[in-house]
Amino acid sequence: MILATWFACSGAASACPFCGVVGQPLSERRDRSAVVAVGEAEGAAAPDAQGLPAQRFRIAQIVRGELAGSPDHVTGRVAGSVAGTAILFGTAVPADGSGTRLRFEAVAANEAVLAYVVAAPATLVPAAERLHWFARRLEHPERAIAEDAFTEFGLAPFAAVREAAAAFDAGALGAWVAEPGIDPRRRGFYGLAAGIVAARTSEPTESARLVSVLKRAIEAPADDFRAGFDGLMAGILVAEGVRGLDFLEGRGLFAASARPVDQRHLLSALRFAWESLADTIPRERIAAATAKLLVSPAVAADAAVDLARYRAWDAVDQVAQLWTTAGSDDPLVRRAVAGYLSACPLPEAQTHLERIRRQSPDLLKRALEAASLPAK
Repeated sequence: MILATWFACSGAASACPFCGVVGQPLSERRDRSAVVAVGEAEGAAAPDAQGLPAQRFRIAQIVRGELAGSPDHVTGRVAGSVAGTAILFGTAVPADGSGTRLRFEAVAANEAVLAYVVAAPATLVPAAERLHWFARRLEHPERAIAEDAFTEFGLAPFAAVREAAAAFDAGALGAWVAEPGIDPRRRGFYGLAAGIVAARTSEPTESARLVSVLKRAIEAPADDFRAGFDGLMAGILVAEGVRGLDFLEGRGLFAASARPVDQRHLLSALRFAWESLADTIPRERIAAATAKLLVSPAVAADAAVDLARYRAWDAVDQVAQLWTTAGSDDPLVRRAVAGYLSACPLPEAQTHLERIRRQSPDLLKRALEAASLPAK
């Protein structure tokens, strides 16, 4: 159990790993609500009994459910003061004493957003089918709609996004990937989506164009952040499989001299490939590529943890060497080395641990404690 917990620290989620933190989609809030209504703001927001901002709304229309007593007004929590129309989501919560009451949350909404919330496919509809509907709204001119459609994709499993490949506009994806000013999270996702379309389209010309767009974006001169770079690299891995990995390896991204921020993006893309692309890239190649990052101080510790999670024990000597190189000044590296060697079943791992214990008994003890691992 201890080892499983340690391995899990770098595990990948089933949802999009390149989209950052996304909130709760409006369709999910709608479907979880006992009452959905349209309201008009009256007055400004003020702290409620729990100190959270809340605002009074006049009920204009009930979209779903019923309001006991048919009140004219309700108070709903808000992210900030709403000026005008809002959509109100009422969920049942325990009431004082017994029973339940409705707690409302309000989201500012114009006619377009209201129509979007009403028309969005139900959460019970299969994910890939739902994504077809949201794909057409990813860059909607109404910002709230575009953000919510992106949220739907950010939470969707990769398998569902891949099934929905036909819903994407290949020309739009290529333009969005090439647009340097686009939201970084969106650019990373659009890079992934471009790779999906390139891999699944029946049009060779369209596939080649998207691959070319991805490669140009990856090869572009680096700035301090390089927006969505992990998603772009994941996209080329999806599009070309092993050839895509060969392309990344030929870009100098695995060298110790590569930019640390780029290597963190690369490690993220490799984790995604391990979790989701084993059908097109052998996991042995992904583990071998991860092992190449052990020479890079910025990501050596994370790479060692990933290799342990992958049970890639062929890298035992390389990982052990980190103790006296990058680990000499970095307790995180020492923790990763101790964890890997403790988990590794090969006799070489025990030999390395014994050598380290003779050389640095106190440091090894602290490293094992930091990794929450028993001494081996």
